[in-house]
Amino acid sequence: MPSTPVRDFVSGAGTSKAAARILAAAIDLFAAKGYGTTTTREIAASLDLSPGAVYPHYKTKESLLFAISLEGHRAALEVVRQANAPTDSATARLSSTVAAYVRWHAENHALARVVQYELRSLAPEHFKEVADVRRATSGEFADIIKAGELSGEFQATDKDAAVLAITSLGVDVSRWFPSNAYSHAGLLAQRYAEISLRIVGATPTA
Repeated sequence: MPSTPVRDFVSGAGTSKAAARILAAAIDLFAAKGYGTTTTREIAASLDLSPGAVYPHYKTKESLLFAISLEGHRAALEVVRQANAPTDSATARLSSTVAAYVRWHAENHALARVVQYELRSLAPEHFKEVADVRRATSGEFADIIKAGELSGEFQATDKDAAVLAITSLGVDVSRWFPSNAYSHAGLLAQRYAEISLRIVGATPTA
């Protein structure tokens, strides 16, 4: 059975129950084996379905990956947007958005691993659509850092590099979480939020 976060994700993806089951099975197999070595036959077999049962819902394996990638990136973007309160200080905004981003990648590590590390397998037109969502997510962090520089809260050496570093840290969580050192998503999110403030040269608070 897929993990609870995966079940929550597929249940909200606007698909039929059959398509949702296929989506969840594909996420688990893509995360465990990699997209390239997983076949639609294996996905169907994991659900005790016939080899052709996937195709009425997803015409190709790549279209299945695209559905996962697009909805996964949209989910991560929505988490960041919900955490980004424009009326808060830049320091509070960066802390909350980084914590939300890291926590999402930790709690949804199987899904996030597929979403973040199988992009090269997408068709060019699908990659472009997903890349637009990725840029929007990075843009949320860039706007916060810019606001912090204007308010004097941040002194980032290079804003673009800071955004890349912060988002890369969040993405990488899906590759190794959980570990012996960190198995609590909330604690990890708090630590990464603190690190992100150092990256942007945040002014220490009393």
